[in-house]
Amino acid sequence: MDKITSNSSAALNDENAILNAVEQFYSALNLTFTGDIELMNEVWSHADDVTYMGPQGGFQVGWEKVLEIWKEHTAMHIGGIVKPTDMQITLGQDIAITHNYEKGENTSAKGEPQKVSIRATNIFRKEGEKWKMIGHHTDILPFLEK
Repeated sequence: MDKITSNSSAALNDENAILNAVEQFYSALNLTFTGDIELMNEVWSHADDVTYMGPQGGFQVGWEKVLEIWKEHTAMHIGGIVKPTDMQITLGQDIAITHNYEKGENTSAKGEPQKVSIRATNIFRKEGEKWKMIGHHTDILPFLEK
């Protein structure tokens, strides 16, 4: 079960909206494993201040650089599925942060199944009426490290 901590200005509809944004991000992540980047492009903010520090290592700042790494990641067709577990959500008026584990399985470059169990932090910002991802940070996975 997800635990949501919110300040008094965060409305119930924002709680539901951030849960939906998290679900959309993990759906998009799993689609990238199959080579489909379309939903990932939709869930992210396209602002210059977005950041990505993913399981391959590195630190990308700005939508153009983040998009580049997602294209690289998508082209790998690593298959499998990853799901968030043990999620803690902190919800503010325009910012939401999730801390959770990402657990599942992918395929290594050698075609071998690889278990995934890493820590992740996701940051979302309310842009207009939608919650968009502005930051993603995970532990490094040795089979993906550059």
